[in-house]
Amino acid sequence: MARRSPAKPEDTKAAGPPEDPEGVARQILLRRLTEQPRTRAELATALAKRRVPDEVAARVLDRFGEVGLVDDAAFARAWVESRHGGRGLGRRALAHELRRKGVDNEVAQEAVAAVGDDEELAAAKSLVDRKLPGLRRLDRARAERRLMGLLGRRGFPLGLARSIVRDALRERPSDQAVDPAGERDMPLDLP
Repeated sequence: MARRSPAKPEDTKAAGPPEDPEGVARQILLRRLTEQPRTRAELATALAKRRVPDEVAARVLDRFGEVGLVDDAAFARAWVESRHGGRGLGRRALAHELRRKGVDNEVAQEAVAAVGDDEELAAAKSLVDRKLPGLRRLDRARAERRLMGLLGRRGFPLGLARSIVRDALRERPSDQAVDPAGERDMPLDLP
């Protein structure tokens, strides 16, 4: 008597009823939302990649929005709080990140407005204060360029960055700018 091999998963799936597109969409959304909070645009992209029909995706996303599982405004507020506090990003960089994640421009601007001028100033000063000791061997011009570049990449306005960098470098003792070429001193221990 010949043994029958167990059915392969593909065989049972093909023999079973066709999948429910709404059920598949719900599973995808729940899995994505348990990983981390996501925007509606990110979730819609995930559904499109799995070939969930557009009308089904819209219906399921609307339902998830009604029960509060998908809320771009709440996502934007949490994102701004996290990225401003953790990475010290300025308002311009925060707005750019939110738009890249698919958050509506108006919603992004509202969330970014929560970061006040004093908070942005404190974040920029903190970044400069942390970076300044590592630049002590550079001449003033090179240190200024590096600090300005750092603040620019983090989304701080040019005027604010210039003011903070100049104040920080003005407070730096002049003996810290050891080498005008910005190169490290080489030890003279020759054999």
